[in-house]
Amino acid sequence: MKPEDLHYAKTHEWVSISEVGGAKVATVGISAFAVEALTDLVFIELPKVGAQVEAEQPFCEVESVKAVSDVYAPVTGEVIEVNTALPDSLEILSTDPYIKGWIAKIRITDESNLGNLLDFAAYEKQCAEEGH
Repeated sequence: MKPEDLHYAKTHEWVSISEVGGAKVATVGISAFAVEALTDLVFIELPKVGAQVEAEQPFCEVESVKAVSDVYAPVTGEVIEVNTALPDSLEILSTDPYIKGWIAKIRITDESNLGNLLDFAAYEKQCAEEGH
């Protein structure tokens, strides 16, 4: 996956949507911009498989030496898989945020908020406006 091919939430999560067995599944991670802003990650609390998540609501936490930050679900649905390698290898979020650095896969149960996601150009513009 290339950053240009993904969708983004205004809260810096990236989303890749695919069809799996007739259902739409969102693979979710945090953008390189977010990882850079957080710096020095020390801990991630992954969501639980089976958890119901609501778009624009926190669904896990990432902790840096600076602060604990919520990661927001960009879609509404059920967590069907988490990246169990992340807690022991947080550097993946810095070195490969868009392929190996995914956080969770969510089976989408409500598509109404998909229109709120940004394309790459709009997301880059937002990041520039935030002064980075």
